[in-house]
Amino acid sequence: MPASSSFDMAAALQHLSQADPIMAAIIAQGRPIEPSAHEDLYLALLKAVVSQQISTKAAAAIWRKLESLFKPDGYPEPNVLVHHSDDELRAVGISKQKAGYLRAIAEFALQGQLDHAHLSQLDEDAFTQHLTQIKGVGRWTAQMLQMFALDQPDVFAEGDLGIQNAMRRHYQLEQTGRALLRRMTELAEPWRPYRSLACKYLWQSLDNEPAN
Repeated sequence: MPASSSFDMAAALQHLSQADPIMAAIIAQGRPIEPSAHEDLYLALLKAVVSQQISTKAAAAIWRKLESLFKPDGYPEPNVLVHHSDDELRAVGISKQKAGYLRAIAEFALQGQLDHAHLSQLDEDAFTQHLTQIKGVGRWTAQMLQMFALDQPDVFAEGDLGIQNAMRRHYQLEQTGRALLRRMTELAEPWRPYRSLACKYLWQSLDNEPAN
């Protein structure tokens, strides 16, 4: 069933707090989480790729330089971006590999494959399967878009390093590898249907932006 982005925040917080005493403590010690604005999926994908494997601060600086290539408003229109060479993109801090990924996203958009109304109706698996057709876009990137660009409430980013670190800390997890992912998924099960909100509180508990 497709996830809806409209949910009662008070009911979600009550559910998480009653379902899991550790999560209740994390929420009590945290700051309120504001709903995410529904974003341009094409732009959100580009930003996600730019931010892969680098710090939030570095990603923001590179994004500002990238915007400078697109006059007058800084919006990287797909029909313009596809014609930018590796050298042009590398000059603003984009690696050769990521330059190829950005052009692939632009090509996907030009093919009409990033329709917000259609994609927001897909369930998590279908959405991920659709987006990972794009070279350079993996499951983590698809999850970040669902959680932030679409504000879907029940996505669990078990592969995210920040979520792993937070759950290790708060739940005293000692497992690694697949065993860690299995245990995290088990612990997150009572959070349904508000796992996205739980993840956002876990990130906040580290004072940490989502990191690949």
